[in-house]
Amino acid sequence: MENIIRRSPVSFDAQAAKTEMRDNWTVVLEYDAEETGPYVVDLSHRSRWDLQDGEIAKVQPWGIHIPDAPGQCLLDNGILINRMNRTQASIWHLTGERPDDLEGPAFTETTDVTVFLALFGQEVFAIAEKLTALDFLDPLKETPFLLQGPFSHVPCQIVTLEKTPERCGILMTCSRGYAASMIAAILEAGKEFGLRPAGENAFTGWLGELWG
Repeated sequence: MENIIRRSPVSFDAQAAKTEMRDNWTVVLEYDAEETGPYVVDLSHRSRWDLQDGEIAKVQPWGIHIPDAPGQCLLDNGILINRMNRTQASIWHLTGERPDDLEGPAFTETTDVTVFLALFGQEVFAIAEKLTALDFLDPLKETPFLLQGPFSHVPCQIVTLEKTPERCGILMTCSRGYAASMIAAILEAGKEFGLRPAGENAFTGWLGELWG
């Protein structure tokens, strides 16, 4: 297991300024020229699970309550849990040390078969509206909330983290095989707004300001 090299499906045309090895992943902490946003961050190394259970309300991963209704999300100690439907939820590890593995037939780890991205900063929703009709600014939904549907014609799970005039951000995941085309579409859509890649440090700093 120690010799396994895990590779992100995401590749940016940017020079990494600071990296570290973590759980056999090379994690980019910082890129050169991160002075201004908006940003796109590769979080594919962050662990993710799918949970399916006919009595999902009784399941509490690491003691965390599953949100009651589809579309609702809950952030607890760096873990984001997204209720998808009556019997299914997704679990995303955002910050801190990797938690213990989830055991049991209800849990399937999806880290290595999906891509995981964060987009944050001003104009993120202007970028996103070029690629999807999903409504990340729905006034009837309180952040964070989950949307499921096509983004650049690819089925995705997307969570709106913040939707204020000054700050906005989303998290999104889709099948790993779409990574290259997804990144190309996002960067092309964000070109006019100065969208650029950033490392994990920028994301954790932003998340800390948001929910610190």
